[in-house]
Amino acid sequence: MYKAINAWSIDGKTGFLEMFREVKKAGFAGIELNIDKPDASQHSLTMETSQAELAEMKAMADEAGLMICSLSTSLYGSKLGSLKKEDRDFAKALLEKQLEFAQALGADGVLVVPGGNYYDGQTILSAYENVFETLSEMKPLIAKGNVKVGLENVWNGFFLSPFDMRDMIDRLDCPNLGAYFDVGNVVAASFPESWIEILGSRIVKVHVKDFARKGGFYTGGDFVDLWAGNVNWSRVIPALRQAGYEGPLTAEVFPTRKYEDITTFYKEVSEQMDRILAL
Repeated sequence: MYKAINAWSIDGKTGFLEMFREVKKAGFAGIELNIDKPDASQHSLTMETSQAELAEMKAMADEAGLMICSLSTSLYGSKLGSLKKEDRDFAKALLEKQLEFAQALGADGVLVVPGGNYYDGQTILSAYENVFETLSEMKPLIAKGNVKVGLENVWNGFFLSPFDMRDMIDRLDCPNLGAYFDVGNVVAASFPESWIEILGSRIVKVHVKDFARKGGFYTGGDFVDLWAGNVNWSRVIPALRQAGYEGPLTAEVFPTRKYEDITTFYKEVSEQMDRILAL
């Protein structure tokens, strides 16, 4: 396993080359880029990013000695399992773009957020079946490439247990499709190491963040600095090793205080991850 960081963790006013250099200097081996709405930041991709721009990004990352390890996005929302066909069509187009961009950038994984719009009268069963149908239609494209597609557990009421996540992946039964496991996202209601044990070799990518509960499960809490919450890293890392995971641990974290020099934050995260990887 090795250290990576998501570009959302980087100051949005920082351009690509400067970002790559700062992340490398902080001690990271990889970075995860993101597809966002236009003008989201100075280092976001969009659905309109060209092949020439992708080639330039890859050249800049190579120059900095940094690997682009994966590609995330803020654009899925509830679209993958939506009741509206136009939403599901957009989700398919987005996944196709992610795979195309990842190939051009040399990234070997993309993040996909499954879910539905429960506030619009949709049931979780309907969302589940729509997600399954939408991803089933994408299976030929997913299977033929060399880029892993990871379904992520987020706070949207879709994957409520590791069994839900495991069963969706097994039901899809698609080469290159697995779990993008977010360690911190499950802490409010469960233990990350339990999810890892159940998901096992299905895990294709990992996000790391920490969460501090106010008390026991379902008591609320806050996302906090790595090592400041309830994640038991001494159990999480051995569980990942036992599952055979060898890819990046990608920090998706944000400053909890003001920094005169934001690169100090990047270095702190890198050092926190050194402690994690030493377990």
